[in-house]
Amino acid sequence: MTLVLEQLLNGVQFGVMLFLLAAGLTLIFGIMGVINLAHGSLYMVGAYAGAIVAAKTGSLLLAIPAALAAAAAAGVAMELLVLRRLYQRDHLDQVLATFALILIFNQGVTLLFGRQPLFVSIPPLLNGSVELLPGLSYSVYRLTIIAVGLLVAAGLSILINRTRVGMLVRAGATHRDMVRALGVDIKLLYTAVFGLGALLAGLAGLMAGPILAVQVGMGEQILIMTFVVVVIGGVGSVRGALFGALIVGIVDTCLRAFLPGLLRQVMAGSEADALGAGLSSMGIYLLMAVVLLLRPKGLFPSHA
Repeated sequence: MTLVLEQLLNGVQFGVMLFLLAAGLTLIFGIMGVINLAHGSLYMVGAYAGAIVAAKTGSLLLAIPAALAAAAAAGVAMELLVLRRLYQRDHLDQVLATFALILIFNQGVTLLFGRQPLFVSIPPLLNGSVELLPGLSYSVYRLTIIAVGLLVAAGLSILINRTRVGMLVRAGATHRDMVRALGVDIKLLYTAVFGLGALLAGLAGLMAGPILAVQVGMGEQILIMTFVVVVIGGVGSVRGALFGALIVGIVDTCLRAFLPGLLRQVMAGSEADALGAGLSSMGIYLLMAVVLLLRPKGLFPSHA
């Protein structure tokens, strides 16, 4: 039972990381209609900026604003220089252009920092574990990630549903020309939304640093799963991104943790491990297929 609870917490922690990426991605696609394959590169920028500043200064307090500022600045520059020219273009053009941006970001990071992975230490204040239940100790750092993700989700919900900016964002997603006709600077609104999405991706990269190796291409490894979250949750829906991310995180983590062991009950160990790994990798895509069959627009379509 303790192992199950621990893996569920791991799944929630992974889901929160996915949410930080998916929230920005779903806002960008839902409002601007832009397919941004380079969103994972902003995650990488945040991870590298946080890792380098933390290594140079030894201070997490300095690494946090550095990572957020670097990712937001990279995102705003991306929107101003490239994506602004693609809003009225075909999705294929957007895919090709943002795929080119992935290559540019990866090569740029390689030239600046090399291909050797960077490893980030967990801050001393957040190191160690806390006993949640008798026999269940869990990492303080992972609990902090969960708490930060849920706070961000609450803040985004308030921003989107309770503020004038959020009203414009929701209106811009469905009635773009009407918002422009009311005198709203739609270009500035798009840049702000893109910057916010980039900042959230950078926050995810910053928090992933002490858990995963910071390396070139790390954004592409998680981007496909982030798109799965957006499809399951519903394009343009922050609430959908949260629930979709938690579902995907828990399902993926539990399948990888428990499926090989269950298969060992009915077949040889090596075969069970190989089959279990393959089925675990397929699990979230099968889940996405089922959701699309039952609810083609996702669980919470467009700001539901």
